[in-house]
Amino acid sequence: MAISKKDVEYIASLAKLKLEPNEVPELTEQLNKILEYVDHLNELDTSNVEPLAHPLEMKNVFREDQPQKSLPQNEALKNAPKKAGPYFSVPKVVRR
Repeated sequence: MAISKKDVEYIASLAKLKLEPNEVPELTEQLNKILEYVDHLNELDTSNVEPLAHPLEMKNVFREDQPQKSLPQNEALKNAPKKAGPYFSVPKVVRR
């Protein structure tokens, strides 16, 4: 499947890109080379290859959660810049 100059201009308009007229032929050639490479990859036999979610084996490096005593309320509020009674006071972030 070849990409035409008209296709490149259409894709550029969808992406809201303003291309100079001299850029269109170069981009057309580059996109066609990319598609040729993808077609070349489609020739590979991948029937015995399992799909991967990630190329490297991943493992969880976090520690297990263990319940512990929490800070007393007055200790947690000790360094708060603003307090409203027994609570932290923060600026309003939700607007209508």
